[in-house]
Amino acid sequence: MLPIAADLLDPVSLGSALRDLRPTHVFITTWLGQKTERENILINSAMVRNLLDALSFAASVRHVALVTGLKHYLGPFESYGQSSLIATPFREDQPRLDTENFYYAQEDEVFAAAKRDGFSWSIHRPHTIIGYAVGNAMNMGTTLAAYATICREIGRPFLFPGSATQWNALTDMTDARLLARHLEWAAMTDAARNQAFNVVNGDVFRWKWMWGRLAGWFGLQPAPFPNEPNPLERQMSDARPIWSDIARKHHLAEPDLNRLVSAWHTDGDLGRPIEVVTDMGKSRRLGFLDYQSTDESFFDLFTALREKRIIP
Repeated sequence: MLPIAADLLDPVSLGSALRDLRPTHVFITTWLGQKTERENILINSAMVRNLLDALSFAASVRHVALVTGLKHYLGPFESYGQSSLIATPFREDQPRLDTENFYYAQEDEVFAAAKRDGFSWSIHRPHTIIGYAVGNAMNMGTTLAAYATICREIGRPFLFPGSATQWNALTDMTDARLLARHLEWAAMTDAARNQAFNVVNGDVFRWKWMWGRLAGWFGLQPAPFPNEPNPLERQMSDARPIWSDIARKHHLAEPDLNRLVSAWHTDGDLGRPIEVVTDMGKSRRLGFLDYQSTDESFFDLFTALREKRIIP
């Protein structure tokens, strides 16, 4: 692996950093949050365009894989899950929503560059991703691990923060390891070229079941669901000094809760007033048969966090 530091918004800097590279396969996902979706479109499409423009001169790229997500069907954060939605499960051939969405703009940049440079492409739309990462902006798994740890340490109720719909309805998620395998499969499989795919674990669950599974891993009893949202941003508003004390007590590697928790993102996902479940039939028909139990995805992450001394 060759790490390269470059500003995706600076074409000159990017071109200089990539001048000596001749990649055949490009895997990209990028998001820099802005105040409005129009600004999101301008900034986030530019990062994709600038990268592909910088690599164009080498004429070495054979395949580009873009990772977006289910906001393709749900709409952007500012109207997340509030538009008129086609019934679940979400399928790849559903038309785009009639609203501004930076995912659509990023796709269009890939399509335009593919037409210009002659490479194949794939679009990958995961649901909420579970995987090990510290310091990233959207991480439900680590957020819930920190929340459960605080609940256990200070005797706070382990209370589901989301909506009654999310508590009762079917949903799914995406293990980062399965997503990586899906990216590799699409890049190496002729039948998967120039296609968009949903990417989820292959199981479905209800949070009313999953919440008890997560509680059990931490040795907790789940609190009764009060049938209304109790957002983590509110529940954890006093949590930074509590976490600092926990980190000191257990000699943890990361005492700064802000580097672990993205309560706003977890609240957004768990607070949705609609069912969110995804069809994987297209990938199955073309030969991608991988499966991952979502509760085991959480447990594997929690085990890794404990081994890395992120949680006690």
